[in-house]
Amino acid sequence: MFGLHPNAEIGYLTTLGETLFNTMLSCTGGSGGSGGSKKDSIAKETLDRFLAILPVEFIMLDLNLKAKDKSPYVVVCLQECERMNILINTIRKSLEDLDAGLAGSLNITEDMELLATSLFINQVPALWVKYAYFSLKDLTLWFDDLLLRIAQLVEYSEEMIAPKSLWISGLFNPMSFLTAIMQVTARQKGLALDDMVLRTDVLNIKDPLNIPENAEDGAFIHGFFLEGAGWDLGSGTEQGCLTDMVLKDLHPELPVMHVTSIERKDVVKGGMYNCPVYITTMRGPTYTFTALLRMESDEFDEKIWILAGVALLMAPE
Repeated sequence: MFGLHPNAEIGYLTTLGETLFNTMLSCTGGSGGSGGSKKDSIAKETLDRFLAILPVEFIMLDLNLKAKDKSPYVVVCLQECERMNILINTIRKSLEDLDAGLAGSLNITEDMELLATSLFINQVPALWVKYAYFSLKDLTLWFDDLLLRIAQLVEYSEEMIAPKSLWISGLFNPMSFLTAIMQVTARQKGLALDDMVLRTDVLNIKDPLNIPENAEDGAFIHGFFLEGAGWDLGSGTEQGCLTDMVLKDLHPELPVMHVTSIERKDVVKGGMYNCPVYITTMRGPTYTFTALLRMESDEFDEKIWILAGVALLMAPE
């Protein structure tokens, strides 16, 4: 009816189904009798598994001693580690308190009851969400995602150098790293930071492990997914372009992106689509920045992509 791709209906129905079943799960409760015993058993099993694999906090004193120059990239690393420490500590303390409550060592509080229910229905507890990042994943996927984020920060903090290609989706504040690119460029070239903007070039490299070394200018980043369009790889040094979606491929992953910073007056917008970048499919408050993505030609009308609601997502769910 609206001229949208069939994938739009698939996405709509999928979201509708997930919302329905999540609502049913949240109504199951299970606070008394055998239901309560089952909930406590599953909550105990889950918290034991999480506590066994949850990494330790970062030692900020050591990291601050290691960070001698305090460059923008180093500051980003320190800020991310501090925020991760708060989240790890919150998760560990809440799980240990619940474990003691289930064992009878502590009285079960309302927060413990809510945590046990969240573990039982596989939803991220509200207490954790308060100190976490935007995410629509269920608890199991969310925790696996958390471990990947911590692993990247461990690599980042070893030498205070960002990975060859940074998984931008794994940061609490992705915009802070992009701002660091503009700050470093402005300092190196003696330019005013207020006049700097981001330039995004999509490479023809799908696997970030194939990036040989860190970018001389700017940084290589990955972790973007398209919604409303597909991506056609270029050949050689020629950059690819936006293309129609493939049926049932709702969120194709974008290849590695090279982000640099240039002066606002040097921006070339011909043949480029101003693509909004969001953290999740919720869009709205998860907006981060606008990337310029190449279209088929300079004459191609970007209104086609606007009507299709084309955007980049850092997490397809």
